[in-house]
Amino acid sequence: MGDGAVRQGALHEAFNMAMTWKLPVVFIVENNMYAMGTSVERTSNVHDLWKLGLAYDMPSKPVDGLTVESVHEAMEEAVDRARRGDGPTFLEMKTYRYKGHSMSDAQTYRTKDEVKEYQKQDPIEKVLDTMKANKWIDDAGIEAAEARVKALVDESIQFAEESPYPEPEELYKDVYAEPNYPFIIE
Repeated sequence: MGDGAVRQGALHEAFNMAMTWKLPVVFIVENNMYAMGTSVERTSNVHDLWKLGLAYDMPSKPVDGLTVESVHEAMEEAVDRARRGDGPTFLEMKTYRYKGHSMSDAQTYRTKDEVKEYQKQDPIEKVLDTMKANKWIDDAGIEAAEARVKALVDESIQFAEESPYPEPEELYKDVYAEPNYPFIIE
């Protein structure tokens, strides 16, 4: 969910249920500091969104969402917790949105200097620098990987565009599934 969604009641109901039933869930809020166009500071008294989980005694913490290694470590810990049956975790991924929320977003709520500063922390560039510094990949390897990804995306687009429309009865297929809960609801 995004940082704007954490102020909705359904999230708090989900937190309560997940903790009560010890559900194996990892809740993640992508906090890019701006809901549609209003900063978190202007819409909430709680600026450290991860603290919302503490009200439910849910393990919760902030994560540097601009550093791949930090995200990996936090996710590994939260997923291991869920798989052990120890219940949910709430992670606040602190990140940044480099472009507007939509095509019609003029981004008048932030300065160009702010965006420039965050662009210096681009996680893709940071992880590529780490990989090159450790000699796990070089520029030629990066170019080859980017070419493979582009080819896969192009192939996927072609497949989607050339595929027939599904039959109308497919609309309701796989919408509901039989519950397979690890607990009994009384």
